Amino acid sequence: MSEKAPLLHYRLATSACPEPKDVDKPRGTKPSRDGKTTLKLGVLFGVVIPTLLSMFSVVVFLRIGFVVGQAGLYQAIAMFLVAYFIITMTVLSVCAISTNGALDAGGAYYMISRALGPEFGGSIGIMFFFANVCGSALYVLGLVEAIMSDFGVPEAATAGPHQVLPSGYWWSLLYGTVVLLLCFIVCLVGANIYAKATFIIFIIVTTVLASIFISFFIVGPRVVVLPDASVVNSTLFPTTNYTGLQFQTLQDNLLADYTVDYTTGAMMSFATVFAVMFNGCTGIMAGSNMSGDLKNPSYSIPRGTLAAVLTTFITYNLLSLLAASSCDRHLLQRDYSFLGDINIWSPLVTVGIYSSTLSAAMSNLIGASRIVYALSKDNLFGGVLALVKKTSPSGNPWASVLVSWLLVQVVLFAGKLNTIAGIVTIFFLLVYAAVNLACLALEWASAPNFRPSFRCFTWHTCSLGILGCLVMMFLISAIYAFASIAFMLLLLMLIHYLGPISNWGYISQALIFHQVRKYLLMLDVRKDHVKFWRPQLLLLVANPRSCIGLMTFINDLKKSGLYVLGHVKLGLLDGLPSDPLQNRYDSWLSLVDHLNIKAFVNLTLANSVRRGTQNLLFITGFGGMRPNTLVLGFYDDCIPEDHLQGKIRLSTGLGVVRPTKDLRELQPPFFPSVRGAEEPKDLQEEEYVSLIADAVKMGKNVALARYFNQFKREEVLGAGRKIGAHRSTTGPFVDVWPLNLLRPDSRGYVDICSLFLLQLACVLHETRAWNQARLRLFLCVEAGCSLQEEEERKLRMMLKELRISAQVHMVAWDQVVALHWLRQGQEDDKGPAQVEEMERQGEETEAAGVESFPNNAAQLTEEYICAVNSLICQHGVPQPAVRFLYLPRPPADTSRYRAYLHQVDLLSRDLGPTMLIHGVTPVVTTDL
Repeated sequence: MSEKAPLLHYRLATSACPEPKDVDKPRGTKPSRDGKTTLKLGVLFGVVIPTLLSMFSVVVFLRIGFVVGQAGLYQAIAMFLVAYFIITMTVLSVCAISTNGALDAGGAYYMISRALGPEFGGSIGIMFFFANVCGSALYVLGLVEAIMSDFGVPEAATAGPHQVLPSGYWWSLLYGTVVLLLCFIVCLVGANIYAKATFIIFIIVTTVLASIFISFFIVGPRVVVLPDASVVNSTLFPTTNYTGLQFQTLQDNLLADYTVDYTTGAMMSFATVFAVMFNGCTGIMAGSNMSGDLKNPSYSIPRGTLAAVLTTFITYNLLSLLAASSCDRHLLQRDYSFLGDINIWSPLVTVGIYSSTLSAAMSNLIGASRIVYALSKDNLFGGVLALVKKTSPSGNPWASVLVSWLLVQVVLFAGKLNTIAGIVTIFFLLVYAAVNLACLALEWASAPNFRPSFRCFTWHTCSLGILGCLVMMFLISAIYAFASIAFMLLLLMLIHYLGPISNWGYISQALIFHQVRKYLLMLDVRKDHVKFWRPQLLLLVANPRSCIGLMTFINDLKKSGLYVLGHVKLGLLDGLPSDPLQNRYDSWLSLVDHLNIKAFVNLTLANSVRRGTQNLLFITGFGGMRPNTLVLGFYDDCIPEDHLQGKIRLSTGLGVVRPTKDLRELQPPFFPSVRGAEEPKDLQEEEYVSLIADAVKMGKNVALARYFNQFKREEVLGAGRKIGAHRSTTGPFVDVWPLNLLRPDSRGYVDICSLFLLQLACVLHETRAWNQARLRLFLCVEAGCSLQEEEERKLRMMLKELRISAQVHMVAWDQVVALHWLRQGQEDDKGPAQVEEMERQGEETEAAGVESFPNNAAQLTEEYICAVNSLICQHGVPQPAVRFLYLPRPPADTSRYRAYLHQVDLLSRDLGPTMLIHGVTPVVTTDL
């Protein structure tokens, strides 16, 4: 069943073929690969008992007196409340995630990876695995040390009758290896034997605890001899008192009395005692680690974990109360094994210590094996963990148990693990923080499919759990906390760049969607202001194979604004079985990744390019994020060139292309071949000009891009970087011609379109890639005109007010403009009054904005337009990287569309990369 399959489909698929009712099958069984059945664990054996034993371990026997003796009863209860508050917040998150769907093997790793993604889950999984491996070694060595203290031959003192075991490093290693081999055999046989073994140990520990509680009530006052280690170099008496349950003793033990720890020689404080006590509360994941062996994980984990946490909390507090009410403060501070001294049968407590420590070692060993097995199944590390996937016919992952056992054996060679002990606890806390983070992210994402049956949690509980875990990490050891976080980030980056692609879904996408939707609703178009204007561009692309240069240039031009790649596929949905565009989006998005541009993709299906463009202009964007400028390639006779041949294949959407064995993923994105020289275009000249007219009617600015097949971004910007130290005299240059050259009768440079032209050129110059470029502004003036100096002064003042840095060049075009007026005089012989009337009509039409169109009464000759083109070429030395020219509005008479396009073609012919721009919206202001 695929990870992407809906949960409903999963449930239906797994229950589609019910088994015959007359077949008797043990309860809690699951068919294995060869048809056999594997017994699965329930709430008690699978969750409650492992969690109880992991949380009790040796703390209940050796650290209760330490906590109460140092901190007093009040602070001890406060410590338990704080510690259990932190772990309860984590347990609530575990319960929520585990009841939100089918849970597989891996426990906490599976929860985190499926919620936060493979990078976060994989890094936390590795750390959780190492924490369990080192934890198992710690418990094994702790058991060996306990055995050696009771039965080992002392090095200095005289050996007792029962101290017969040889001591030394190699002997301790041998004993540890034997204990670990016993744990390995139990875990290797399978989860069922492990459950039975832990149940036996649970019976033993429960019996020991019962004897401890009974001893407090039936054992009378007695004198207790303190251990030798606690009275060396001390003025204290070697004995102290067990008073039995007395109110006076309780009063004496209510307040804190921090002293030196006789085992370490360090002065104790609230923080150090709390850290030691908290180590015994970090076994809450023991049941979750068995998720792959549980009959019903979603049912067992929440109930079993909560029951275990509540049981241990009550037990710890009752023991603290009884110890504070019956034991002298010196007994609690100087004898951590006092429970054996006051027990009705002292060896029983020793058996409890051995049993709980052995259980904790087995729990960590089998937990580590299940985690590494889950990591191998997810294939996050390629072939490194391939051998760990092997399982027995019954489904037991024996290879992962073997690998975990070998690693624990390697750790045992270290002997003393006091240094590793601290970082192991921090690893566990980091895992708990990650579980809380996963639940918090799912809650904040507000995804409809996150609806766990366990509802006793909110984002507040998740946040408190994260905060509590982080505080405890730095309280235990700030250095280890920083080191563990750095190690996690390193693993995260390695998996991100080297790991395979997953189809688990990414919580980041859900969170981004949630936040983007919220802020889009807050983006009110009624509050738009010209001083915050930015270009929001819709680039219409016929075939991206021939538009690479233009697409990269528009990406530079957008200035952190909206950039949308639009494409119109000709056709109708009628008669088609499905939308033909849905399977094209992957190709377009792969192209966006390949070009490293920040653009959206919007495809539409229409019976004509004009209708499709109208659809794109109407529907592209949301709220205040809608295109305000339409960019079109130029309509000319240039033969398209393929710039994508063999350069790109489908990517992952994560910015990286990773190796894969699936040949289908090696296929290049699907884009049709470029149009041949003899093939017809998808639209005619009149329809192309209609696109411009439609955009102007809809209040959109228009830009026509020509010769951008010649634009080589790397060459242009590379040259600019090399000569950055001499930017005042060298390129790259950006030329701006703000006058409407196709209306030589117009006056002035300060209109909406000219200012829009200047703004776009300035926006391009302000981008990081183009900040080495130089703006050149060309003003066409008549040499004999008395207004030449005044026009130049006004323009320079305007540039200063608009904070635009540009080189102003005055271009005398008397001979060029004379060609126009000479032809006009020959054709019409119009007087000055008629000329003024034409100018007045043109200015009124310009002021009308998008409501109307100019008549373009002046008939321009090809001779004049070619002369203007030559003038632009003459003043293009050095050759500019791109030119910005004024694009006049299309004529109102549709029959003149072809002539209009021909004039624009002559004007921009052979100029190199050129943007012909017509602006209809105000974009600049001098206000603060």
